[in-house]
Amino acid sequence: MSHSPPLIAWFKDISKSDLPLVGGKGANLGEMFSAHIPVPDGFCVTAPAYYQFLEATQLQTKIRAILKDLDVNQNTALFTASRRIKQLIVQAPMPEAIQAAIIDHYHQFPHPNEAVAVRSSATAEDLPDASFAGQQATYLNIQGDEAVVKAVQKCWASLFEARAIFYRQEKGFNHFKVGIAVPIQRMVQSDVSGVMFTVNPVNNDPFIIIVESVYGLGEMIVQGSATPDHFEVDRQKWTIRHKEISRQTAQLTRVSGLTKVRPVPVNKQSRQKVSDEVILKVAKLGQKLQDHYHFPQDIEWAYENGEVYIVQTRPITTMTAVGKKTDQVIGEIAEIVGLPPKALLSGSPASPGIVTGVVKIIKDPKDNDLVEKGDILVAPMTTPDFVPAMKRAVAIVTDQGGQTSHAAIVSRELGVPCVVGTQNATKKLKNHQLITVDASAGVVYPGRLKIHKSALKLPQGIKKIRQLKTRTKVYVNLGEPDMAGGIAQKYVDGVGLLRAEFIISEYIGVHPKLLLETSRRSFFVKKLAEGLEDFCRAFNPRPIIYRTTDFKTNEYRGLTGGDKYEPEEPNPMIGYRGCHRYLIDDDVFQMELDVIKRVRDHLGYKNLHLMIPFVRTVKHLAQIKTILAKAGLQRRPNFKLYMMAEIPNNVLLMDEFIDEGIDGVSIGSNDLTMLMLGTDRDNQLVADVYDERDPGVLKALEIIVRTCKRRGVAVSICGQAPSIYPEITKKLVEWGATSVSVSPDMIDKTRLLIYQMEQIVHQAKPTVADTKRKKTLTLFQRIFKAD
Repeated sequence: MSHSPPLIAWFKDISKSDLPLVGGKGANLGEMFSAHIPVPDGFCVTAPAYYQFLEATQLQTKIRAILKDLDVNQNTALFTASRRIKQLIVQAPMPEAIQAAIIDHYHQFPHPNEAVAVRSSATAEDLPDASFAGQQATYLNIQGDEAVVKAVQKCWASLFEARAIFYRQEKGFNHFKVGIAVPIQRMVQSDVSGVMFTVNPVNNDPFIIIVESVYGLGEMIVQGSATPDHFEVDRQKWTIRHKEISRQTAQLTRVSGLTKVRPVPVNKQSRQKVSDEVILKVAKLGQKLQDHYHFPQDIEWAYENGEVYIVQTRPITTMTAVGKKTDQVIGEIAEIVGLPPKALLSGSPASPGIVTGVVKIIKDPKDNDLVEKGDILVAPMTTPDFVPAMKRAVAIVTDQGGQTSHAAIVSRELGVPCVVGTQNATKKLKNHQLITVDASAGVVYPGRLKIHKSALKLPQGIKKIRQLKTRTKVYVNLGEPDMAGGIAQKYVDGVGLLRAEFIISEYIGVHPKLLLETSRRSFFVKKLAEGLEDFCRAFNPRPIIYRTTDFKTNEYRGLTGGDKYEPEEPNPMIGYRGCHRYLIDDDVFQMELDVIKRVRDHLGYKNLHLMIPFVRTVKHLAQIKTILAKAGLQRRPNFKLYMMAEIPNNVLLMDEFIDEGIDGVSIGSNDLTMLMLGTDRDNQLVADVYDERDPGVLKALEIIVRTCKRRGVAVSICGQAPSIYPEITKKLVEWGATSVSVSPDMIDKTRLLIYQMEQIVHQAKPTVADTKRKKTLTLFQRIFKAD
């Protein structure tokens, strides 16, 4: 490139180093062109041309005057300011030198009056955290000198869309430090268009490439006005492991030089848009782009006359969402500054954090779309159908449920603050009301409170979390397959509790007995195996401990057909569930065993192990082992059998259970606490009695851990206790637990706590350093309570 910035640059002359000149989109187009990626040819009207336009038309002063004292939180004022600025830019005469340069290059396309796409490419390379995707305009099927020049001005004007003004004001960016270039590219008249993410953008799963497609031009998929076909491509095997085909009734096409919405022929509406072969070809181009840029990419592609074209690519900006920390910072501590006002509501703290947001009350998951990013989801209770809205929410508040409810468990997996069991949140709160949720304390306050956040850092001399080597392993509790890929990238030793219930309720949704009765056994086995495969692949070779189904009868009744097969019990918690259920009616259990064998033997994931829940007696354990042996699932070095310890009888007869032959024990502190104290944590009338720190409960935990340590059997805990109370984790380390299994948001914090504790426990004599570490542990107790 010349030292004197040009007004126009062809793609072939542009590289990624030209970001200040042509913006991210323009630089990527040039880079792809040079890398021989199939990109339609074109050129960029550079950012210096935009600044020259502002100077020649003397618009900067007028724009500054309009923006002066603008309150971007006043919707009417914001949109009025945006409209006025855009009119100024579009109606101003284009300087002759810029206009001539655009027309001259436009005439060099192969065909007269070539139809082109005119896009916006913001430049803000010197500004931190500057992501402008979707804030500026794109114009398709533009033809003719005058139309192309006017489209360039419209792209410049789109730099002052209301949402773009709001974003820059909120971020504190100077409006005139953000320039804009305009790529002008030969228009691909797409038969099919789509987007692609070279990792799963929801959970950062590195093994999956997401490809989506629609009929016609790509704007419908980008704008979300059409539901695309959805494909998940396994980049290791280059196979399509999952696809969803959506009906499409309308498409965006070029008609007489204009972009118009036209109906999709009836015989094509429900068909797959392109073949599996084309999807895999697109995915492999995505892999090539990721390899080229050394970073996961968000890509737009098009398919015309049997050829695939890449229209644009950019880095996936959400990649920092799961587990990325900087330097020595592994998390943050949040607390409300000053004395808060009177609380609106209180409930059980289910997932820690303090956030402010706008209320969206959703009583039926069909209204999920009402919840936008940054909203606080308020619901009577949640089911798996609420998960899409839960992923967008910054906090969740429910009327019903306890700390083991769906809302509580999923929110912890998502890392979203959550308060459950408020009884009347949906009645007391109003839509669009601004509230602050202190989910660490289980309290909801009116308005926006000042929140102080400070970093939780690694010890001095430790630069990365992976340098914290601990004897006690840190496992994670999971149930959502969508979360597996992202969580697996954390410094975690495996999955200590993989719950079957979420996979069955969310991905199958039908009572297993109904599937058996209707000859759909293979459907159950296939779907559950697919869910387990997600976890095993993501964590391989780290262990996955799968707990077989432990639905209570009232939970089973919520599945399709459940009313037919489930009795109504006065107290489902101590009713027809777990191990005893398998012995009375083993049909469903046999299907689960088939799933285990399919994943281990057919798919080859030997990191999958088995855990039996709610084992009431030693005799029951022996009977279960007989069933396992008949199914070919005996204990061996690469297949471990665990049992949950969650009944007082397990505590009293721990030696006898171990004598029967198990490889490990995992303490279910939730049920064990309820049964030790004779209370129900989900019953607000007696929930105040529930406390895992009760001396009797702690004594039970100690007996289990010390017995297992004496007998040389692995012992862990997979209830919520270590995720909520660091003092329990500390005691588990002292007693000799081999691992703890916590919610995803607590992985790093628990690792740090265990590291500090082990430095004390495994040293013979106290030292000055020990004293300092003890002070650190005291600080941790304050931190975890605040967090």
